[in-house]
Amino acid sequence: MDFKDLMRTARRRWKTIVALFLVALVAAGAYSFLVTPQYQSTARVFISTDVEDSSEAIAASLVSSGRVASYADLATSREIMLKVIKELGLKQSPEELASQIKAEVEPLTVIIDVTVTDPDPKAAQLIAEAHSEQLTKFITRVDAPDRAATPIRATVADPASYSSDPVSPRTLLNLVVAGLIGLVIGFGVAVLREITDNTVKTAEDVRKISGVGVVASIGYDADVPKHPLLTDLNGFAPRAEAFRVLRTNLDYLDLDAQPKSFVITSALPGEGKTTTSTNLAVALAQAGRRVLLVDGDLRRPRIAGLLGLEGRVGLTTVLVGKTSLVDSIQQHTETGVDFLSGGPIPPNPTEVLQSNATRDLIGKLRDMYDVVIIDAPPLLPVADAAILARAADGALLVTRHGKTTKEQLHDACQRIEQVDAKLYGVIVNMAPRRSNQDYYYYYADEDDAANKTGRWVSLKP
Repeated sequence: MDFKDLMRTARRRWKTIVALFLVALVAAGAYSFLVTPQYQSTARVFISTDVEDSSEAIAASLVSSGRVASYADLATSREIMLKVIKELGLKQSPEELASQIKAEVEPLTVIIDVTVTDPDPKAAQLIAEAHSEQLTKFITRVDAPDRAATPIRATVADPASYSSDPVSPRTLLNLVVAGLIGLVIGFGVAVLREITDNTVKTAEDVRKISGVGVVASIGYDADVPKHPLLTDLNGFAPRAEAFRVLRTNLDYLDLDAQPKSFVITSALPGEGKTTTSTNLAVALAQAGRRVLLVDGDLRRPRIAGLLGLEGRVGLTTVLVGKTSLVDSIQQHTETGVDFLSGGPIPPNPTEVLQSNATRDLIGKLRDMYDVVIIDAPPLLPVADAAILARAADGALLVTRHGKTTKEQLHDACQRIEQVDAKLYGVIVNMAPRRSNQDYYYYYADEDDAANKTGRWVSLKP
């Protein structure tokens, strides 16, 4: 994964990154708000020698330097803790008090810094004062002149300080660190999801798997359930423009064969093939084409309800001879689209569509209209769409961005290839608008492609 892929991942998965960033900030903020503030007070204890002779003073200085680390270690001894507790009347145990005290030797000196941490700044100061006094007495006693050749003297160099500013929590630092951690984790999760995501997301994915290009990318529109038809949209709406791109690209799919009948299908249900079929027909009619929309889904016909037209007569009644073709074709006056519904649902849809009558009917419709759009069932559950694709000039396969997997796209293309039908291209549906730049649409026949001719049309709403 190169830098460009990482940036594309960040763009596609920005919600994950932002969500984890905010979670980290909220957690840090909650911690900083709920944790009890802690205050510190520091006293400084100076270790010196009590000799006058210069040579002895040098020796004593070396001794004090060597012992100062030991004094710092003994600063939290039980003996000193008990005396501090008794002096101040504290309720802590020696161990609890020792956990509040930290004694450190300043580098290259004989000074011990005694720091006390407590929720009360005044208590921290009092404990630091009492402790530093007890520490000096302890050092002086253990190194009394009658016990040591080189007497050591400890004095309080700086009294215990008082500060009303808490040392913790450090809210700003906590937020900054948590934010950085949240971003790193968020980006890591985004990359992991991208790596493990096996859905079709780019034109390169489509091309590698299907062997054909993306002929259109239909952007996600939350209003589709309420306003499914292009006639419900402003003419400059991104979805309307996407279907105009698709309409234009149909003319360049195969300049030699000039296909006129297209089966619109998908790998699985729920990928938007029916709405795509209907709106493609509407877009063609808006351009002045004589277009027929056929509901070839004899299992779950939906277009009649979508257009508000009659569904009791249609493809099945024409095939069995109950109604004539002319009497069965309806016109949707609002869009100018001619429509042949699926008719009554037969008990054997696959056998009906596999008949010679169906193939002959599609050929007849091809001669009657400029373009015939056939909405077919999904490819993977049943064989109906592959059968219709073989009877028509070819198929357009609808995939749903972020839902259709690469395996599903591969298997769907295999179904079309197995019946020697032509797959002209893939329509990516419900693509996030920022992802539309990942899709480019090229149309030309093979000879034009070899000569690098043809046209590019891209959708950038």
